[in-house]
Formats: sequence, structure tokens, C-alpha cells
Amino acid sequence: MDEDCTNCSALCETREQVVHGYGDVGAEFVFVGESPGPGADRTGVPFTGDPAGERLQRILGDLGFSRSPPDATTPDLQNAYLTTLTRCRESTRPPTDEEIGACEPFLNAELRMINPEIIVPVGERVFRALAVDYTTRSPDSFDVESEHATTVRGRGFELVPMVRLDAQTDAQTDAFVEHVRDSVFSRDYRQTKGRRGR
Repeated sequence: MDEDCTNCSALCETREQVVHGYGDVGAEFVFVGESPGPGADRTGVPFTGDPAGERLQRILGDLGFSRSPPDATTPDLQNAYLTTLTRCRESTRPPTDEEIGACEPFLNAELRMINPEIIVPVGERVFRALAVDYTTRSPDSFDVESEHATTVRGRGFELVPMVRLDAQTDAQTDAFVEHVRDSVFSRDYRQTKGRRGR
């Protein structure tokens, strides 16, 4: 992956570093955020270094994916990979559609390499972006609030949507962990493996 990417000149001015994916490249679960948070911009690892990242790290620990404390900047992950739609942070605004498009080859390469069974889109925008390519439903039919902690059938794998971490309540966090434990781990989610065509 390009550590000195200059595809988006505006982001080159604001980022501390390019933040590519991190974790187990043989993972069955991939967590996808919208863009690096303030902590990730410092650490270089998605979902670390700030309260939102610590919430996800606690979730990963509860699910047995992480053997590190929630505040670890280089978590010890098993069966989980962390990435984002865009690789550079702009602190004053969300990424533009053009910036997401510029980073799409990075995300595509990661998903092809890892070939996960479960993708967790974190936030409404990520949910809709992945829905365009990986489900047969219209992106406008998705609502992350109502579909948080549910399973959505995709092409060759499944989506388990999650409300944005910085807006997530403790009850929503608990519901997500419970859903994955009770409704994903308890059945053969691997049955969709290998049927993705993209």
C-alpha cells in the first residue's frame, strides 16, 4: 500500500499519515469505518488512540478477536481486520465522494486479499457504500439505526451493520456483541464463502 499517497491534495495538507488496514490478513471478519479518527491519524492503526476506537477495541476483546487492552495502539488481533473507506483524515469535515473513490482500490485490494465471511460497516455512510457493490438492495433502503446488530445477506458474505462508534450507546454496543455471539458465531456463517463476484 502507498504510504506517501498524493491522490487527494487537500488531504495531504491535513493528515499526519496515511492509515491503511491493520490486523489478521486471514480474518473472517473485516470492520470498515468511514475515515481514520484522530487517534488513528496519530497511531497509523484504524480504530485506535481515541474513545471511539477504544469502544471498538472493547468489542473486539469481548468477541475474542483481541488479546490487547482497549487503549493499545497496536492491538493483538486474531480473525479480525480493521480498515476504512478513506485513508487520510480531514478533521473539519467528512470525506468527499471523490476522496472515497480515490481510496476504493485500497479497500478492494484488502477485501480481495482477505476474502472475509463477515463485513461490519461502521456507520450509515459505510453501510450504504458497501450496499452498492455487495448487496442487491438499493442503498436508500438501508438504515443503520434500525439494522444495527442484525445480519444482512450480501453477495458471497454477510454484512453486520454497526452504528457509528462516537454515537453508539452502551446498550447498542451490548446488542452488537450479543448478536454476533448468539446469531453469527452460533451458525455456519461460512456457507457464503467464495460466491462473491466483483
